[in-house]
Parts: sequence; C-alpha cells; structure tokens
Amino acid sequence: MLTSERKALILRVLGAEGRLVAKPFSQGLGVSEDTIRRDLRELASEGLLQRVHGGALPASPAVAAFGVREGRATAEKARLARAAARMIQPGQIVFLDGGTTNARLARSLPADLRATVVTHSPSIAVALAEHPSVEVELVGGRLFKHSLVAVGAAAAEAIARVRADLFFLGATGLHPETGVTTGDPEEAAIKRLIARQSAETVVLATRDKLGAASPYGIVPLAEIGAVLVEPGLPAEMLAPLRAAGATVVEVGQA
Repeated sequence: MLTSERKALILRVLGAEGRLVAKPFSQGLGVSEDTIRRDLRELASEGLLQRVHGGALPASPAVAAFGVREGRATAEKARLARAAARMIQPGQIVFLDGGTTNARLARSLPADLRATVVTHSPSIAVALAEHPSVEVELVGGRLFKHSLVAVGAAAAEAIARVRADLFFLGATGLHPETGVTTGDPEEAAIKRLIARQSAETVVLATRDKLGAASPYGIVPLAEIGAVLVEPGLPAEMLAPLRAAGATVVEVGQA
C-alpha cells in the first residue's frame, strides 16, 4: 500500500470511528508501528488529525482564522445563539468568551435584557456597544489575533476579580477522551480561569467540534454545565460525549 493510500485510510478510519490506535492498525495493514506513527506525525503537521498517546483523534476544523470561521455554519450558529440567549436571566453577570458563535449570541440578546456582560473579546464588546440595557466590561491584555481575545498576565489578573453567574465558553473541540480543547496553550489557560470564576459553564457546540480534538485541554466534559447542540444529530455522535459526563442539550428540545 502506498503512503498516500495509508494516509487516506487513516483519515477514513478517524472519520468513521472517532479514533485510531496505531498498534492494531499497523498490524492489520502488515506494516510497522513506526511507519504508522510517521504517517500520523505528517498528517498532524498538516492539521488533519490530533495525535494522542498510542494513536490519533480527529482534528477540529474550527482552528481556522476568525474571518474564515465567521462564514461557516451560520444557520446552526444562529440557532445555538438564540437558545443560549434565552438562558440569561435579568441581573446576571455573564462572561462571554470569544468566537464566532458567541459573537452571534451577543447580537441575539433581547433588547430589554438588563444584565452585565464581561468579555475579553473586543469584537463582542463592539457588538454590544449599542445594546440599550446591557452593561459591558471589557477585559484587556495582549491581543491573541487568531481568536481576537485578550490573553496574558493582565487579562488573568482582571478575570481573577470577576465572579460570573454564567460563562459561555468557546472551544474548538469536544471529545470524550480529551474533553474540551483549543489550539493555543495561553488561550486555554485563560478559559480555564474564567470557568473557575463562573458558577456555570456552557458551550455552544457546532457539529464540526463534536468528536474532534485540539492540542490544549481546557476542562473535562463533566465540568461543563451544558453543551448546546443543534437538533437531529446522530445518536452515535452524542452518546460518547454523554458517557464522558457531558450534559448535552439539543436546542430544538430545550
């Protein structure tokens, strides 16, 4: 079997099964485990999978640039955003993470909602600038340009002084083995801190993030208050997340 054929097979197995274990896979093909590990390294360098101990998991496509992600799955994001907006109660302090789905959530807040939104995302702060009754607190720091959020020591210090009722966490992957993940270690640390400072954490998860993994862990699935997903997804896609402790809520049933 040619290298290109092995790599294509690896990606098909990941797509069908959600994981690949290098040793039995290599034995099934009659090649060395080192050969398969080399294939996995090369595919990982292309962003096509996420390597883990002993094998690989599907990579999240949600690591693309902000502008590219903004145009993807717009109807799905709008549905999730509307459902999330209904979760916010008057008078609450809500932390809105960065991300294109959370940006839609900011634009979906009812005009009569009186609440405080804390965010380290300049784009979300701008989206709320004209909201008549939502107070906006913007956390500063070094701008992580990929996600358009503030990170670093200044951001962490400001976040540590906040106690939020609800945190809408942005992530690039949710997998039963790796939990909630993202592509940058500093951004992951900031997200973990916000989750610790919040009474409840919610993830708005588009289909492309489910069963996918990125390099840096944020929190285990069991620590998420709710994962909102669109209705009608295959049961085999959601069952592993629920088995790992996630409370998965299909928004059409909420």
